[in-house]
Amino acid sequence: MLASGAASDLYVDAKLTTQDPDGALLVGRVGWALLKRTAAARAITVEAVGGLTMGADPISLSIGISSRLDDSESTLQTFSVRKSAKAYGRTKLIEGNFSAGNTVVVIDDVVTTGGSTLQAIEAIEKEGGKIAFVIALVDREEGGRGKIEERGYEVQPIFTRADLLGCSTE
Repeated sequence: MLASGAASDLYVDAKLTTQDPDGALLVGRVGWALLKRTAAARAITVEAVGGLTMGADPISLSIGISSRLDDSESTLQTFSVRKSAKAYGRTKLIEGNFSAGNTVVVIDDVVTTGGSTLQAIEAIEKEGGKIAFVIALVDREEGGRGKIEERGYEVQPIFTRADLLGCSTE
């Protein structure tokens, strides 16, 4: 059973890779290259990356670190979107380095139904962020990408189900 309540015949525990130093390094490098290429093709400047905690957290940070290593002038920031606002302190829904008006790339570890990605998008837009596009580590190809794109947000997967298994369900 997945976070959405849906069932899938493909379970991906991305944290085994994204929280491993070698895996995080590779994910960061590939994610940063994909972000740069997509942003350049659209002639936009991306200021920050982040998504729904906790799946997006290590990916966002890895991409941010890779951007800094690639370009010492890089100002790509990272942030996390909480599932609900903190009930104490500053009661923030978005933690980290995010400001209203930022152009951001939304990160997700695994897209299945698209619900987590759309939840992050809604929170970011509510706080004044502008969504450039979405990067997903894995698109399970179970309809979520289509739902996100129907709402007007391009999804760039690093891997798809077909990449991992050689077959697609869509």
